[in-house]
Amino acid sequence: MDSAAADGPHSGPGPSANPLGHGPVLLLTDARLADGRVVDVRISGDRIQAVGTAGSLGPLPALPGTPTATTGARIDLKGYLLLPAPAEAHAHYDTAFAAALPAPPPDSSADLTRRVTEAALTSLGYGATAQRTHVRIGDVHGLGRLEAVLTARQALRGLAELQAVAMPRLLTGRAGADGRAQLRDALKLGATAAGGCPELDPDPAGYVQVLLEAAREADCPVDLHTTGTDPAQLARLAGALAPLRPRVVLGPCGALAPGASTALATSGVRVVCLPQNGCCTGLEGRASGMRPGLLRELVTARVPLAAGSGSLRDPANPVGRADPLEAAYLLASGGVLDPEAAYDAVANQARAALGLPPVRVDAGFPAELLAVRGDSLAGALAGGHSRLVVHSGRVVSRTSAVREFADTVALALPRQSGSPGGG
Repeated sequence: MDSAAADGPHSGPGPSANPLGHGPVLLLTDARLADGRVVDVRISGDRIQAVGTAGSLGPLPALPGTPTATTGARIDLKGYLLLPAPAEAHAHYDTAFAAALPAPPPDSSADLTRRVTEAALTSLGYGATAQRTHVRIGDVHGLGRLEAVLTARQALRGLAELQAVAMPRLLTGRAGADGRAQLRDALKLGATAAGGCPELDPDPAGYVQVLLEAAREADCPVDLHTTGTDPAQLARLAGALAPLRPRVVLGPCGALAPGASTALATSGVRVVCLPQNGCCTGLEGRASGMRPGLLRELVTARVPLAAGSGSLRDPANPVGRADPLEAAYLLASGGVLDPEAAYDAVANQARAALGLPPVRVDAGFPAELLAVRGDSLAGALAGGHSRLVVHSGRVVSRTSAVREFADTVALALPRQSGSPGGG
């Protein structure tokens, strides 16, 4: 039986505007969901309009006085798993691909914009339709890096949603005067959130207070870096941030002190971890990976947990990847999270960290979807290469992988090939 948009949490335009909420129509057929059901999904505009058993959905019913709506694409997703699209909750696109560049890397506006755009499209190709990048401001860079990110954000409209977090290095004392001014200018310019790393300031508590004042003034979220190695300092930080919840995020907390998870759980602060190497360019020092046992402690303490990629081939991780399914795979492979919970950390938990509404493959929800080759979530995390990405109800990326073996092999071998069939 079909589920209709009126039954979901978000309905389309009201009757006076458009009785059925018609918009550009996309019909996804024979898609397998994570729970094993095989369904058809009809998308109208930027919302899922209906979900029904395979073969049950066709063209949209006609509007009064008009012919049946038959326009739009029909895509056969047989052999694909259809999931809520993941989100990239913690990236550093202003340093993306810098590991292969001369030190220091060129910081011309054109070069920065190109690298940021390439990084965002790389992440989008893997499925992340919403992304958040942290951006250094102040020092010799001024607002140049942020301006490059905002230029890329504008160019990417309609393909992906890109958020920018302004990161001043210093905010306290005479040395932090420039940082304080630059932070306020960055938020006025269009930065989505205020961030940085209090541990790099001589007065971490003062840094946080200045940042919170600027965030309240701009009415924006806060997304801070911390290693979490000092339990007392972390408890003070979590306590100061608690009044801003749920609009506050901490990460990557890769070296979180044993027992410190309790302070995070009590404050209600959301954590974004980085499973690839536990570090990023927002921190100083060499990456040491996530502390053994950290993930289990966070899960046991019921700390709201999302996961991100962190670095994309920059000095903090020269082999960093922008694939959310890689992060989910790493979370699941340790045995602490099952595949469903691991994927949720890079999907709806990551969207929550970005302040975005949840997504389900159900009527009325945002049409932010990822189709990945595979018959189960575990299989997709283990090696789903072919992908189709839907953002705002439109196919924005396709990746097709073909695996072939020499014809001298007599066995009937599996073959992963092809993109979803269009119609």
